[in-house]
Amino acid sequence: METGKVRLRPPRHALDRRAIAWWRTQGALVFAPAALVPAVLGLLIPPAAWWLLVPAAVIALIGAAWCAVLPRWWFGLHRWEVTDTAVYVRSGFLWQEWRVAPLSRVQTFDTLRGPLQQRFGLATVTVTTASARGAVKLRGLDARLAAEVAERLTERTDATPGDAT
Repeated sequence: METGKVRLRPPRHALDRRAIAWWRTQGALVFAPAALVPAVLGLLIPPAAWWLLVPAAVIALIGAAWCAVLPRWWFGLHRWEVTDTAVYVRSGFLWQEWRVAPLSRVQTFDTLRGPLQQRFGLATVTVTTASARGAVKLRGLDARLAAEVAERLTERTDATPGDAT
């Protein structure tokens, strides 16, 4: 393999295991209110009980299955890696996406820690490139590791020739 040549290949690193709990919590925060509102209304309005409680039960079952199965599956699919020449990311579940962002094309990178990510000690590193496809995101990294990745990216992009356009 030629040095300096970037090739599409599987990234080496898995996300932090806490990403599973983070995704489960996100799912619970979506499905719980969606099931709870019709359930409460069904209990408070007896004539509407059957057509509110049945959908509430269906939503609750779908949410429970979603939270039990999908986050673990996603964890097995998501991978990332930062090398001296590129950032590699594999994500998605029905449609898997493998992205390679050559460091010579990196324009900016940001670290984001939303409220749930802070609770789980996680962070997202967003690598913005001169690509019409958009930014590459490394979601579900340990917060300290994300800071180290940002530091390494700073050093490597500074040392990489090119104008990132």
